[in-house]
Amino acid sequence: VLREIPFSLIQFPLWEFLKKEWEVKAGRTPRPHESSLCGAFAGGFAAALTTPLDVAKTRIMLAKAGSDEASVGVLGILKIVANERGIKGLFAGVAPRVMWISIGGAVFFGVYEKAKSVLS
Repeated sequence: VLREIPFSLIQFPLWEFLKKEWEVKAGRTPRPHESSLCGAFAGGFAAALTTPLDVAKTRIMLAKAGSDEASVGVLGILKIVANERGIKGLFAGVAPRVMWISIGGAVFFGVYEKAKSVLS
């Protein structure tokens, strides 16, 4: 939940903003495939920004019961990772995460907009 809320707070407003910008530039409401592109960018951007939270979640999930990592919480894990590996450690796996979530965002928002247009 700690990772999903910040992700959604970035992704959904950014998607709406990009659609409005598209509408201004194109002079019309974005088509579903265009909205899909906005969703892909918004998802990828949100994924990149929230990667440290994903790294923390993964470290906590993989920590041995009773270890320091299992008990220090998200901020504690972020400090441990930063001390051990620096900023690069906090963004470990950012490229595949951005790629995967961009694809998911394109599909999710594209299907959503297509369904909305078919049903209206």
